[in-house]
Amino acid sequence: MAERKTGFWRKKQWLWWVAGAVLTVAVALVGIGLVLARRAEPILRARIVQQLQEHFHARVELDSFHLTIAGELWVEGKGLRIWPPAQVEGVTVPGPGEPLIRLAEFRFHAPIQYKPGQPIHISVVQLKGLDVKLPPRTHFGHVTAGGVPAQKKTGIGLVRFEVDAMECVGAHLTLQTSKPGKLPLEFAIEHLNLTKVGGGGAMGFEAQLTNPRPVGIVHTEGSLGPWRVDDPGESAITGSYRFEHADLGGFKGIAGILNSTGRYQGTLRALVVDGDTDTPDFRLTHFGAALPLHTSFHARVDGTNGDTWLEPVEATLGHSHFTATGQIVRVMAAEAGQPQQSIGHDIALKVNVDRGRIEDFLRLASRSGTPVLTGALTLKAALDIPPGKAPVHQRLKITGSFSLDQAQFTSTKIQGRIAQLSLRGQGRPGDLKTDGEEDIRSTMAGNFQMEAGVITLPALEYTVPGAVIDLTGTYGLEGGVLHFTGTAKTQATVSQMVGGWKGMLLKSVDRYLKKDGAGMEVPIHIDGTREDPQFGIDFNRIKIKTGAPQ
Repeated sequence: MAERKTGFWRKKQWLWWVAGAVLTVAVALVGIGLVLARRAEPILRARIVQQLQEHFHARVELDSFHLTIAGELWVEGKGLRIWPPAQVEGVTVPGPGEPLIRLAEFRFHAPIQYKPGQPIHISVVQLKGLDVKLPPRTHFGHVTAGGVPAQKKTGIGLVRFEVDAMECVGAHLTLQTSKPGKLPLEFAIEHLNLTKVGGGGAMGFEAQLTNPRPVGIVHTEGSLGPWRVDDPGESAITGSYRFEHADLGGFKGIAGILNSTGRYQGTLRALVVDGDTDTPDFRLTHFGAALPLHTSFHARVDGTNGDTWLEPVEATLGHSHFTATGQIVRVMAAEAGQPQQSIGHDIALKVNVDRGRIEDFLRLASRSGTPVLTGALTLKAALDIPPGKAPVHQRLKITGSFSLDQAQFTSTKIQGRIAQLSLRGQGRPGDLKTDGEEDIRSTMAGNFQMEAGVITLPALEYTVPGAVIDLTGTYGLEGGVLHFTGTAKTQATVSQMVGGWKGMLLKSVDRYLKKDGAGMEVPIHIDGTREDPQFGIDFNRIKIKTGAPQ
């Protein structure tokens, strides 16, 4: 029994000894790992800084760096800053101004295995708080590719890294400009994933960002690079985008929710974009009536300030098709003693309405959504919307010419008067209908100007069967105020227009009102409002033709 007890305790002591040995080895390994980590930290930190300096040809600073060995290398750093490259007499020096890149935090892990001459492979680097401020092209004018002196080889050069991908949260991109008074263009990037990072060629990317104006979420993917160290703004980029729920209310005077898809290519500073937009509820906020607006566009975009050249835009508003070419540029201004700041965009376009409906455009400028006129429209005009605090319809300036066919007024009162004029002008007073349902369609043509919410028509020709009316005057979008004067020429004489026994009595008057082959010519005026127009003959302007009967 005593021998059994002794054997049992010997076995138990042996187990304790093994357990203690294992624990001792584990503690020793942890201690060795901590020692290696402490010794490796300055080496890896120096190599990371050197590798970034060699890549960007620029000054690099790193506030803190920490390495942990726990099955793998676990690395994290904070406060990374990279300055723009610059070169003076063949020596690389820090670029002027603030850093090109700021990074709040980064972390990655990699296998411990290391073979001399081979890079340490990193699958993913996680970034947080990336802030990139891209200087204008002029800043890089003195930097020459390959002009940086060769770096002196050191022991830390034996350690190299290759990165497959990067994942970034909370990035901010600023595209600065050298144009006086122009503000930089800024983008807030919620998520950014980069792939094929270590190959030295083009990187793949996928990102979600908030567009500054109009505010909306952009999902985009494509390829970026190779990265131009001498001028990052010239780095090539190509990709596709999806722009969702963009609120046009950020532009004073218009509203609607825009969605857009498309593709782009070029450089970070100069993009060519082809895409489509859909705004099912486009409207002028001052009036409120909404129409669907679809566009297909080809545009050049200056990434430093957002200035855009449309070449061209094809658009459909309601049932109207038109094209537009021109530019949308930001305008700067400053009050006395104050720095310049953006006061908005100046929009200058050439517009060609080849298949339009006048009611689509008039409906936008109507509170009720009911246009004053319907008909087929063709129009060519120059449009300018300068920046300002006034509503869009007050700032809008248009100069052009138009033609309107198959026109009808939506007001039964106006259309009834037109029908009477047409039938009497044809010498058909007996065909006048008391129910006012005569289907009379007219044509209009002329030049026009629109400014401060008022349409001016210096020479409007209005034609209905049996009569031609030449008018000059104005129409106010606000309230629909009418003020026109002109002349009406009819095919029929005054006696034929009146008809019956009264017409017989007026035969002697016919010869006095004839002019230039017209049966009658009389001066007229139109005043009042769109809802309550007032028509009249200006008797004081009637010139009686005298002489022998013709």
